[in-house]
Amino acid sequence: MSLSDLHPISRRSLLGGFAATTALIVLHPFAARANGNQAHLRLMETTDIHVNVMPYDYYADKPNDTMGLARTASIIDSIRAEAGNSMLIDNGDLLQGNPMGDYMAYEKGMKAGDLHPVVKAMNTLGYDCGTLGNHEFNYGLDFMFNTLGGANFPIVCANLTKGMLADDPRKDELHFKPYTILDRKIRDGAGNENPIRIGFIGFVPPQIMVWDAKNLEGRAQTRDIVEAARAWVPVMKEEGADLIVALSHSGIDGHGQSERMENASLYLAGVEGIDAVFTGHQHLVFPGPKTWDDVPGADPVKGTLLGKPAVMGGFWGSHLGLIDLLLEKDGASWKIVDFTCEARPIYHRDDNRKIVADVSDKPEIVAAVTAEHEATLQYVRTPVGKTSAPLYSYFALVADDPSVQIVSNAQTWYIREMLKDSEYKDYPVLSAAAPFKAGGRGGSDYYTDVAAGDIAIKNVADLYLYPNTVQAVLVTGEQVKNWLEMSAGMFNQVTPGAKDAPLLNAHFPSYNFDVIDGVTYQIDLAQPPKYDGDGKVINPDANRIVNLQFGGQPIDPGRKFVVATNNYRAGGGGKFPEIAADKVIFVAPDTNRDVIVRYIVDQGEINPSADDNWSFAPNQGATAIFETGPKGRQYAKDVRGAKIEDAGDGEEGFARFRLIL
Repeated sequence: MSLSDLHPISRRSLLGGFAATTALIVLHPFAARANGNQAHLRLMETTDIHVNVMPYDYYADKPNDTMGLARTASIIDSIRAEAGNSMLIDNGDLLQGNPMGDYMAYEKGMKAGDLHPVVKAMNTLGYDCGTLGNHEFNYGLDFMFNTLGGANFPIVCANLTKGMLADDPRKDELHFKPYTILDRKIRDGAGNENPIRIGFIGFVPPQIMVWDAKNLEGRAQTRDIVEAARAWVPVMKEEGADLIVALSHSGIDGHGQSERMENASLYLAGVEGIDAVFTGHQHLVFPGPKTWDDVPGADPVKGTLLGKPAVMGGFWGSHLGLIDLLLEKDGASWKIVDFTCEARPIYHRDDNRKIVADVSDKPEIVAAVTAEHEATLQYVRTPVGKTSAPLYSYFALVADDPSVQIVSNAQTWYIREMLKDSEYKDYPVLSAAAPFKAGGRGGSDYYTDVAAGDIAIKNVADLYLYPNTVQAVLVTGEQVKNWLEMSAGMFNQVTPGAKDAPLLNAHFPSYNFDVIDGVTYQIDLAQPPKYDGDGKVINPDANRIVNLQFGGQPIDPGRKFVVATNNYRAGGGGKFPEIAADKVIFVAPDTNRDVIVRYIVDQGEINPSADDNWSFAPNQGATAIFETGPKGRQYAKDVRGAKIEDAGDGEEGFARFRLIL
């Protein structure tokens, strides 16, 4: 029987015959039925924690029941108790993602021997292995090494090299061990302990060389994920690994394998010798409905990639990924004869769509990070200025938006000052900024919402989630138009006369919806998108961007413009046409967040009102539907440049609005 022929048992059917109570731990069927030559092994995954140790949203400055390793940790003990044998791993993106991460990096700093709060929490929980995520590199290599050096478990990564790549990946000089083989004792169905060798191999997206070039250039390089796996997995087999588990901080993309793929986990599963795959990076749940239905080779019900067990355990501690294996002794080694896969949540929504916590905090984790939590609260509550009007992002995808406007204002202010004595001082300065908190996978509360009055550091971090640095590129008017054409991939095509067509492209991330300030334009949704998500032309005759003007006149395609942006976009992040490192004319030493803080301090009081420099072109008789956070209803009447009306409640706690085109 091949692995793809196996039929996993869902947890729902598992619990169906039991009266589950808090006092009763129900053994997994594999643990209950294992014979003397069989054993049950449960592999547990956390992924994309992003420093969310506490169930607390530092941006909103309030508790949040959907997040926190302290919550996930509280179900680990019971989940271990359901199993015959268990191991706990982490799949990366630990060190950046909320103000606690920034506090540790920018205020406290990490020296060799210091313990980072997320590492303290993981040591307390007894992790067996981990790998790197792309955000581990955001604060620099030294910070990463000092932080991860405190882990009481091995960190593995097979495709991060120290320098020039050799022809053979096995000759690479690596920053971390490519894999580890852990010798464990496993208890079989008869209660006897047997030796087993379990190998873990880790991978990070090769794109870190673009996203964090300032931290990695000259110090690191990356290999293709599948290429590295094909080189190292046979070595692990030669060294006697009974099982090989891939820790892939890389998502699931079924559009065909390509070199140096960002989301390569599907094809990684196809590497001979790999027995199971833990994935991450995309902040999604696998197995699970809808998202994966059209991915060839992925079974979102069984939880398989190319027939092999696979899990993606959400993000911020929202789920614990579980792969349960029924192992059978095959001579001196072990083989998988059955499996189940699950991503178990820490919360659910009741019939009124209200979030209900399924678990409480694990006291040992809270105690481990209390000091850093309190210091972070003090850090984020520090006022830096005032705003004369609210800052919110509920309608950032349908109209010019105050939360994006303030970022652009700050970037323009900064770049003009930086270039005032340079050869570029006479070039017009534009600014590109995108909404980071715009619902989507983050949920119906995932929006910026800052009241008028004092602005604190927590509000600036809320406006700009990532510790990107400011950069400026020199581009032509034609390239500005194509930049905006790529951004307009945010929207589905809406044909004239269409009624309540879905507006937003669910596969297009909001952080790639750049609004360019300093020009005016409209987006014609009757046109199809010109580019796909990889920046490839799919409709060469399409022109969604219409009435593009600079200074009240049609933009000159050949005129040069300085555009203020961030290192991610300037380095090619998002695959925008012709926007890459060769266009960069200025690399700032400052993060975009720091620039926003300095701008607010300089102004004293800011006016974040959007200047309505973009809108949708009229579309005869058409309407479209989009979702936003229900708290946005209080601001709906203030939206300018777009005609919208309330269309009731959506799914998963969202509010629906109708855009009248």
